[in-house]
This record gives sequence, C-alpha cells and structure tokens, in this order.
Amino acid sequence: MATQKWDIDPVHSSINFSVRHLMVSKVRGQFSTWSGSFEFDPSNPLTTKVDIQIDANSIDTKDAQRDGHLKSADFLETEAHPHITFKGKSIEKKGGDEYKLSGDLTVHGTTLPVTLDVEYSGQAKDPWGGERVGFSAHTSINRKDFGLAWNQALETGGLLVGEKVDIQIELEAVKPKA
Repeated sequence: MATQKWDIDPVHSSINFSVRHLMVSKVRGQFSTWSGSFEFDPSNPLTTKVDIQIDANSIDTKDAQRDGHLKSADFLETEAHPHITFKGKSIEKKGGDEYKLSGDLTVHGTTLPVTLDVEYSGQAKDPWGGERVGFSAHTSINRKDFGLAWNQALETGGLLVGEKVDIQIELEAVKPKA
C-alpha cells in the first residue's frame, strides 16, 4: 500500500499546551482552529508526511484577558505572525508503536527543529464504514528560543511564567472514500 492522504478529523483531534504559572501550577490551553495535510501508510509508517497550520488567534486558555495578552506583542504577536506551523521532515521507529517525528516548528516568525514523541494508536472502522487512524504526540519547547521572552519577576523569587512549554497532540484521521 502506498502513502495515502487522510483527512484530519478536527472534532476528534486537539492541539494542547501547558506552561508553569507562578512556579507552582500549570496553565493549560489549546488552539481551536487549525488545519493541515496528513499522509500515512499503515503498513509503512516511516513514509508519514505531516504539515500543520495553526491559527495563533485561536489560542484558548479559558481566560479572555490572558488570551489577549498571549496574542499581544509580549508573546505570539498574532497581528504580525498569525500562524504557527509544523512541517514534518523525518520519522524514525523507536519500538512497538512508538516513533520520533522530527520537523520544523515556526512560532512568532522563528523556525526551529523539534522532535515529537509519537504513539500510533491503531486503525479502526467507524460505524459509517470509514477507516480511521489515531495518534498521540508530545514534545516540549523553550518559548524563549522562539522569541517569547516576556516575563515578570516574583517578590518571592522566580518568574511568573515558565519557559518550558509542554505540547500535547491527539490526532484522528479518516481515509477519504473513493
């Protein structure tokens, strides 16, 4: 079987992140608007191709004031940089259903290589006769590497916002019907 294009199911997929706040807890958020192309051959996962474009303005941390700050020039500067992108470059098998997907991540106009740990969850038929595949992926980045350096020192020491951003992705895709 050759690599085939699959349609990402946005209802059953998500791009989430978390970052330390006040050094004691994590704030979690997601991007609600994104799209991309995904090519996959279940018999040869090493040929997988991924190209994702995220609407940076769709950031949602369940707090409108914080979301506005994250969209400002202090962080994502969404007017100048409306999209976050990821373009997969290579994939290698770690063992079992686990892989490493390396590619270029562009945030705030800065493109850097990142590697995601990916787990292939398998393939299934849905109740409507479609074929679906699922994946979970995660990685961590340092936001300062992408020019997102704003912070505020705390009276008790430390910083308001952590530098490490954990990224979690759940992806479900359906094979287009012929």
